[in-house]
Amino acid sequence: MTSFSVQAPKAVVMIRPHHFYPNPETEQDNVFQKRDGTRTAQAIAEQAYAEVTQAAEKLEAAGVVVHMFEDESRKTPDSVFPNNWFSTHAGGHVALYPMFSPNRRLERRSDVIEMLKHNYRVQDVIDYSGLEQDGLSLEGTGAMVFDHISRIAYAAKSNRTNEVAMERFCTHFNFEPIVFDAADEAGQLIYHTNVLMCVGTDFALIGLDTITNPRRRAEIRDRLSENGREIIDLSFSQINDFSGNALELSGSQGRVLAFSRRAFRALSVEQKRAIERSATLLPLEVPTIELAGGSVRCMMAGVHLTPRPGA
Repeated sequence: MTSFSVQAPKAVVMIRPHHFYPNPETEQDNVFQKRDGTRTAQAIAEQAYAEVTQAAEKLEAAGVVVHMFEDESRKTPDSVFPNNWFSTHAGGHVALYPMFSPNRRLERRSDVIEMLKHNYRVQDVIDYSGLEQDGLSLEGTGAMVFDHISRIAYAAKSNRTNEVAMERFCTHFNFEPIVFDAADEAGQLIYHTNVLMCVGTDFALIGLDTITNPRRRAEIRDRLSENGREIIDLSFSQINDFSGNALELSGSQGRVLAFSRRAFRALSVEQKRAIERSATLLPLEVPTIELAGGSVRCMMAGVHLTPRPGA
């Protein structure tokens, strides 16, 4: 097992929320989102804060660099998911994205971008957020799942993924767009692509049955496996338990796959063994965060940039 892969970043950006709560603006099209009537708002916020803290500690113990930022605002309930408003790319490129819900647009923050410029070689920052004024959304690595090795961007159609915006991004960042229709067992569109698939260096987790067109399903399977990746097919139930919402990272002892404890429990023994052939499993306990309809992968914005010497 090698420690470096262009697919698996060595560092992530995380946001620790002080006033977390499931976002009422996003629950209409996010069927993964849940309400908890058993705890007070303060108890939920405090537990979310603790879960982010503990997740970061486990990532750092595995040798992953964590750039942690605090969010003390009460107006940004989904700030714990920074991967939706920016992404970073080899060669020093950063993208800022247009967000679907108005209160999610408040999550963009200049201090994160300034940190990246200070600690890493950033050549340019391309800002697509102006597309919000035209009603176009493209929510970062929630909307798109990148194969950094083959330069492919996979995206399921939804309110959060506009094809015009995606074509523009892919032209600028040299990705081949592969767009498809995906739905859950009840036929509802899946709001973000990264809840149904994760592309690793030597494997891909994907809920193939969520892809509604059989021909497209076969094409995507072929493209994912063309570099020798092992395809780990996830059931609808496993998708509901966030088993597809994972991120491969490079730690001090090799690659790790970060995902939630709930996702870990949902995988079969055979599926875990398939992953462990190339990455160590790193389950994180984030049940309160998952009330918001996202999980561990959503909590981390991978840093695919070259560090500055001594930074």
